[in-house]
Amino acid sequence: MRVYDTFTRSLVELPPPPAEVGMYVCGPTVYQRAHIGNARPFVVFSWLRNWLRERGYTVTFVHNITDVNDKIYEAAPGRSAELAREATAWYLEDVGDLGLGLPDEMPLATETIPEIIALIEELVATGHAYAIDGDVYFRVASYPEYGRLSGQRPDQVVEQEPNPLKEDPRDFALWKATKEGEDTWWESPWGRGRPGWHIECSAMAEKTLGPEFCIHGGGNDLLFPHHENEIAQSRAAGRPFAHIWMHNGMLELGGAEMHKSIGNDVSLRNVLDTWGREATLLFFLSGHWHGPIDFSDEVMAQAVARAERFREAFRNPSRPAPAGAWERFVAALEDDFNTPAALAVLHEWHDHELLLRALRVFGLESLGHEEQAPGEVVELAERRQAARAARDFEEADRLRAEIESAGWEVRDEPGGYRLVRRQ
Repeated sequence: MRVYDTFTRSLVELPPPPAEVGMYVCGPTVYQRAHIGNARPFVVFSWLRNWLRERGYTVTFVHNITDVNDKIYEAAPGRSAELAREATAWYLEDVGDLGLGLPDEMPLATETIPEIIALIEELVATGHAYAIDGDVYFRVASYPEYGRLSGQRPDQVVEQEPNPLKEDPRDFALWKATKEGEDTWWESPWGRGRPGWHIECSAMAEKTLGPEFCIHGGGNDLLFPHHENEIAQSRAAGRPFAHIWMHNGMLELGGAEMHKSIGNDVSLRNVLDTWGREATLLFFLSGHWHGPIDFSDEVMAQAVARAERFREAFRNPSRPAPAGAWERFVAALEDDFNTPAALAVLHEWHDHELLLRALRVFGLESLGHEEQAPGEVVELAERRQAARAARDFEEADRLRAEIESAGWEVRDEPGGYRLVRRQ
């Protein structure tokens, strides 16, 4: 299998199965409800985990949660830890409802403080970092390859964390001294404080996967400065770190990238409640993982229709797939995990067993197991049929509305009707 690697800017081959694949994917900073764009890396790399296991790999999927950060302090002065716990629970609930299962490990930054401090001490001892008034900064000039991942020249790098005492404007914080109003802190060799954002992930990745692993993933928005800083501090400390860097494209809404900070985001919870789990997954499936993808009501309606096409395929008799059908599906995913091409192949199939095997990779096997309506909904549908037969269309419409309020849709067909769960 080959995937696009940001570091080399080329397609690279994964080692053949049954190799072990460690995969670390940057997760959310938890201070409010996740938006639909936050879910894309979770979905893409959950699918990649499933596919690699289907192909015979042993996979360890790690997805961290950043639960100490400037944004959390700003969002909840005096109760940052409480907000972080609440928002972590929201995130786990929302991504859990996608039906893809959870990653193998989901480390918290606040549970990795000893490892973070130890890594910073090592960087200071080897001259790659220095302390100033309780803060510790990474010495960017000590790592000659800085900028290679994001493609920036040294003179292009803007100052990330202004401080006139820094040796170099490019230097970034590994440890931050506690400021007034910050209610969460830890003791360290440099005084009370808390870790910088970037060192958290280097430490969590090493703690869960070791100093060397196969894939580091996350959104394009993390390429600089987050991932650039991660690779610098980890490799400066002598860790090979990740071999392959995969960056998924961003969601767009109204022609602009979706971001909480500019308020053009739609919560994952809202999308799931409005359109349903299956349509949400099919929406993501329709876009190539490292390209942008547009979100709109029209696009989601298309995903609902696509889900119905799959359900219809399972309602019809199963027919053997043409020769080489599975191989075409495999070829699409083995070539840079091209899910739109794989989706096009699936729509040509009418072999129920093969369809279920493929849809299982994407958490969509439920499309082949249509849910049965509860007895009280069936009773409403039968009463509606009787009202229609008696030409009492007002009562029939009232009963249809009652069925819909219960979360179901009644569809009239020759000789009867069918009840379908509303999306």
